[in-house]
Amino acid sequence: MKSCDINIRDPFILVEDGVYYLYGTRAKDFGTKVGGFDVYTSTDLENWSEPIECFNSADFGLNRAVNWAPEVHKYKGSFYMFATFTNEKNLRGTHILKADNPKGPFKPHSNGAVTPNDWMSLDGTLYISRDNKPYIVFCHEHVQIVDGTICYAELSEDLTHTVGEVVTLFSASSPIWADKKPIGESYVTDGPFLYRTKADELIMIWSTFIEHKYAECMVRFNGGEIGTDFEHLYPLIKDDGGHGMIFKKDDELLLTFHTPNKSLLERPSFKLLTDKGTHFEIR
Repeated sequence: MKSCDINIRDPFILVEDGVYYLYGTRAKDFGTKVGGFDVYTSTDLENWSEPIECFNSADFGLNRAVNWAPEVHKYKGSFYMFATFTNEKNLRGTHILKADNPKGPFKPHSNGAVTPNDWMSLDGTLYISRDNKPYIVFCHEHVQIVDGTICYAELSEDLTHTVGEVVTLFSASSPIWADKKPIGESYVTDGPFLYRTKADELIMIWSTFIEHKYAECMVRFNGGEIGTDFEHLYPLIKDDGGHGMIFKKDDELLLTFHTPNKSLLERPSFKLLTDKGTHFEIR
């Protein structure tokens, strides 16, 4: 398969032993009741395997509604999937799954969602601080609070639950370049992902809509650590691409994201990035 043959949203790449593992949301019905997640493998980012099911959500009662945004991180020798599901109260949250192999099969690891039980949350990602503490960074969804936010909380060392209070970083309407909308119209946040530059600056990319087009945005944390001291940078993408992440291919830095943001048309896109030390630019 080629990338253009793969119909997924929210692409995420894990690099392990020279193999690229591509995860994402099955695009049918915007990932609703799609029964789990697949992984595709490649050694060159051009030729991919057929989809390999790595998690069957129906087997664990997690196919109630959304099966969204799986991303897999290697942590202490195991592989942990952060993914969004819907609970019996019709509220969304990020669960943490675990496997011994990037191909799975993944099984539930956390005790349900690690995001707040009474929130509509999505798109949790793992961040490891300089002092090796794990955090979840996620979105409090606009469907519940209108002006979506991005938040974070410390996780237990075994990634089964949170151990600290949730901290809200910012709302989608807060950047100076954000659209100015009528009162009551939603502002979207989704897809946070954190990556350090060559100058040890901590950058978070995240997605929203700018002039009704899906966009990939950037935040730089002052002091090189996650917290409420940060600044919004100019968006990376403003023309219908988003929910991305950053990874390395040999010595090159790449951004993957899905485009266009239309059901059944979404494909993973790969763009070379230039690390400017204080921010990233698409080549």
